[in-house]
Amino acid sequence: MLRRIAVATAMVMAVAGAVRAETPGVTEAGIKIGATFPFSGSASPLSNTGKGLIAYVNSINDRGGINGRKINLVTYDDAYSPPKAVEQTRKLIENDEVAFLFSPLGTPGIGATVKYVNGKKVPHLFVVSGATRFTNFTEFPMTTTGLPSYNTEGRIYAKYIIQTRPDAKIAILYQNDDLGRDFVAAFKEVLKDDFEKKVVVSPYEVTEPTIESRVVSLKASGAEAFLIAGTPKFAAQAIKKASEIGWTPLMLINYVSSSVSATIVPAGADKAVGVVAATITKDPTDKKWADDPGMKWYHAYFAKYLPGADIGDNNYLFGTQQGQILEQVLKQCGNDLSRENIVKQARNIRGLVLPTLLPGITISTGPDNSMAYTQLQLQRWTGSTWEQFGGVLSADQM
Repeated sequence: MLRRIAVATAMVMAVAGAVRAETPGVTEAGIKIGATFPFSGSASPLSNTGKGLIAYVNSINDRGGINGRKINLVTYDDAYSPPKAVEQTRKLIENDEVAFLFSPLGTPGIGATVKYVNGKKVPHLFVVSGATRFTNFTEFPMTTTGLPSYNTEGRIYAKYIIQTRPDAKIAILYQNDDLGRDFVAAFKEVLKDDFEKKVVVSPYEVTEPTIESRVVSLKASGAEAFLIAGTPKFAAQAIKKASEIGWTPLMLINYVSSSVSATIVPAGADKAVGVVAATITKDPTDKKWADDPGMKWYHAYFAKYLPGADIGDNNYLFGTQQGQILEQVLKQCGNDLSRENIVKQARNIRGLVLPTLLPGITISTGPDNSMAYTQLQLQRWTGSTWEQFGGVLSADQM
């Protein structure tokens, strides 16, 4: 009898060992998940997305976890540096043995690691980049994206400029990587043969301390519309410099740079009046949402899990939404936490409505869409708040 028990125990242990081998980081009590963020460096304001995600995961764990499992979220600083992103991503996968990666932030770092992560067959979920190439699930079957596509956003901006300033010469200041180049490509798609005649471009590197001289040169081109496609530090510099030199074009900034605290305040709220950006989220500092149930929830959650942080920084809000997407994926997985099922459920979200999203914007993924967001709404800075206008848009709706 004892021999039978010993054999049975050995079989159970072998099966349990096989499960662990198939899905590293998963136990009956928890699941280990990894991410990298630029907690230091030129893009460090964006790391508040990571802090928002961490805060929401803490709230999940305080509620007992998901399906009885607590989340062990392991995060590292990649300083918005591709080599550092490679180093830290390898550490997460090979040393920490995370079950999957969720919400790593930064187009340069994701570009440097996406082939490695997919080659390791590790789920690479809702990465914080809108680079078009990461949405190609034929090439990157383990990857889903958490930002609206830069191509979609760029096409919306191009069409808006054509509608409001049809004869305007257009200046584009862009980060010289997949982020910025996707915006330029979107304008080429919309303007076609008119692109070379109407558009002047100026790429910058994230290692540059300032882009002020580039703004001066773009003003000299005679442009009457100006798109800044980059990160908050450089968007703030560009807005401020344009004001200082008396350049008043129709100015647009990308969603990533639309945070009031990270971009508008450093630039000068008065200097940013009239700036247009696309968005997916409500502004927690805007009084028009004061009685909104979603914003009431967010303010209460923020006070508990992000005490002392700046609620006006949209990066915290976006990170919170990332946490809610993670929660949804894990709920849908149930007790099947195989990597295959984790990816399957990430691509099977239907009409998810989050409390801080603008009305009409939902999250839906599927076999033909690996993007969390395919809709945006335009908004204009009034000097004290963002004012939305028009309806919810996709790239083909303008």
